[in-house]
Amino acid sequence: MHRRVILGAAMAVGAPALAGLRPAAAQPRNPAWPRALNMGTAAPGGTYALYGPAWGQMAQEATGVQISYRTTQGPNQNIILVQRREVELGMVTMGVALQAWNGQGDWTQGNRFRDIRAIFPMYDTPFHGIALKSSGIASHAQLSGRSVGVGPRGGTPGTYYPIMLQHLGIRPSAVRYGSASDLAGQVQDRLLDTFLFATGVPAPAFSELEVQADVNYLDFTEEEVRRLTQQYPELAAGTLPMGTYRKQERPLRIVGMYNFAIVHRSLPEDLVYEITKSVLGQNARLRQAISAASETIAENWTKNTFLPFHPGAARYLREVGQAVPDSLIQA
Repeated sequence: MHRRVILGAAMAVGAPALAGLRPAAAQPRNPAWPRALNMGTAAPGGTYALYGPAWGQMAQEATGVQISYRTTQGPNQNIILVQRREVELGMVTMGVALQAWNGQGDWTQGNRFRDIRAIFPMYDTPFHGIALKSSGIASHAQLSGRSVGVGPRGGTPGTYYPIMLQHLGIRPSAVRYGSASDLAGQVQDRLLDTFLFATGVPAPAFSELEVQADVNYLDFTEEEVRRLTQQYPELAAGTLPMGTYRKQERPLRIVGMYNFAIVHRSLPEDLVYEITKSVLGQNARLRQAISAASETIAENWTKNTFLPFHPGAARYLREVGQAVPDSLIQA
């Protein structure tokens, strides 16, 4: 199995303001470009809600195109909205994108979403959980007969965690969906036994909960990791090192899935080129806004093996020395 270590640098607190950010131009730099674009993000408490506006501000500054943000349930809904062109920009995990591309997974209803294009790699998403220490829950294996939250129904954990638990023979008494902030609050109020999530680390909702209470972090056994990565090849094994969370007591063994920014295929090539350049070409500035951006580098384009890159994004990646094959580029 491919082994990775996911960096656990602390996420910037507060709004993702970018140091030294200049005001966006009043008009698009190219008159042929749209005056405004919409981006699908996700519910509060997850990384997308912070990461999206952070890179959107940079893209807006570089292009002069106004970018607004739409709160969504996460990758599934982002894909649907981009496909319909109700938003032009979005963020997805590659497992959900693979389901969309092939029309697999109940949420796709057999439809293939073939108008989405990758533009740049974002960061890795580890699956892990949190429970109050007083609950006695310290592992996934203890969750049979217990109530679990898994994030928004249209998000990556809401899509994958229920089937992952089922594959491991774990049968919770209830599976609840909702925003990360709400589900973490339900754990604190003892209305929910545990909250299982997948997002950039440290998960904001987890960090908030550990300030309020003593907690256990739930990871996977070596055998559980083997079974999950064998069943779901879009998952890969990894480790959350000590220091990812303040009250973490040991390194956490996890499975993870990479995130990519996407666009509708119809966006102009030169516009997508400038958007991609504005993000990947200013990594230090993006990291000041959100620590998950430490993995937002051109070299990580290789984490995508199936979703076509927009020609504008591929043009920039090739300019900076990345050998994106012709077979992975599609207008």
